[in-house]
Amino acid sequence: MKSEAILETKNLSFSYFDGNPALVDLSISIPAGKRIAFLGPNGAGKTTLFLHFNGLMKPERGKVYVAGKEIRYDRASLLEVRKKVGIVFQDPDTQLFSASVRQEVAFGPLNLGLPREAVLRLVDKAMEETDIGDLQERPTHFLSYGQKKRVAIADILAMQPQVLICDEPTAWLDAVHARRVMGILSDINSRGVTVIISTHDVDLAYSWAEYIFVMKAGRVIGEGTPDRVFADGDLLREAELAKPFVAEVYEELTARGWVKPDAPPRSVEELLARIRDGDGAAGRAASGSGRE
Repeated sequence: MKSEAILETKNLSFSYFDGNPALVDLSISIPAGKRIAFLGPNGAGKTTLFLHFNGLMKPERGKVYVAGKEIRYDRASLLEVRKKVGIVFQDPDTQLFSASVRQEVAFGPLNLGLPREAVLRLVDKAMEETDIGDLQERPTHFLSYGQKKRVAIADILAMQPQVLICDEPTAWLDAVHARRVMGILSDINSRGVTVIISTHDVDLAYSWAEYIFVMKAGRVIGEGTPDRVFADGDLLREAELAKPFVAEVYEELTARGWVKPDAPPRSVEELLARIRDGDGAAGRAASGSGRE
């Protein structure tokens, strides 16, 4: 990855109270302004790593850097880190606690000590970006799960972070709400915010991310662009990951000569367009196969 690093770890290690290692000598660099996905089985260390990125956890050994500066763990330093790096947890109910949506989204900027006018502008902007303006007077505990997800994202956006981290952003969402949430994250990234997700959905990671890290047992066992990661059969077997549906179908179609080999499509829409482009070749191959 050729880009200035917004987050880095060097020899990061952490174990839980039972002595089980969650992160093992982890050294990675995440570039600014990219869409990043972390893949790996449960217990791989993804969430633990995310909690280190904004100082919610402190390393046993090693260091964490935000925008080139090592995280310090005094109160003032952590406040600065959390202005830059925000986390949306997998379950929004662990994050939401205010009486109304507007109060919830305003909580972070108010704690930064910003003037009232600035807070109002940030809150309105965050609600507009996440399409929750019509919910602003609703009690947070009366919202649907998908609405809570969007409010949790607005919580962090109102702090104007440089990095937005979402732990399993589409977990327990239906297809419509999952697409809506990922569309919001893409829009946020288009404005220069680094967006990092963890997911078990290989199809989502393949179609959305620009760069992927694969974790297992507290280590990064592979990284690269989606095309490279999912072309590595040994890595997929070690991480117990399936190949994305689009990539698998495309490989089969090119092997049969039904579509022209090219840069692999990253979505169903791209795959269908490639199939339509190859209709002539497919038709010729089919008619040729019927000749005696």
